[in-house]
Amino acid sequence: MDGAPHEDWTVPRLAEVSAVSPAHFARAFKQAFGVPPHRYLLTRRIERATALLRETDLPITDIAFQTGWTSLGTFGRVFQDITGTTPTALRERTQADALRLQQVPECILRAAQRPDLTIAVSEKRLRKPVDITTPVSTELPNGEIT
Repeated sequence: MDGAPHEDWTVPRLAEVSAVSPAHFARAFKQAFGVPPHRYLLTRRIERATALLRETDLPITDIAFQTGWTSLGTFGRVFQDITGTTPTALRERTQADALRLQQVPECILRAAQRPDLTIAVSEKRLRKPVDITTPVSTELPNGEIT
């Protein structure tokens, strides 16, 4: 999956290559890598897409297809769900920051920019943002409200 994240890596295909059942493969993979195979693949695809957005002038459609997405809309939605920004906004921001980041080693940049997929994308969508502008009131033991 690391070498060709653009390919269709289904659990049955991976299990067949590994000569084990799909259920066993999925359990063993999650135990070994800490995330299910599909989430691992999403991480690799988003990492690759992020690198292409930062390092090339390829059209976003080409980047989506080169990284394994069959729909530009799905790519954009999942990319934003995972990274918190659109592919276009990421490209614009990184172009503006390019001069400042030339001094930082690439391995450090990639580690800092790796998407966090410890929870499923669908779970991230369900999370409600925390409103930090509304003060939280609490009741003290004596009945006063702060």
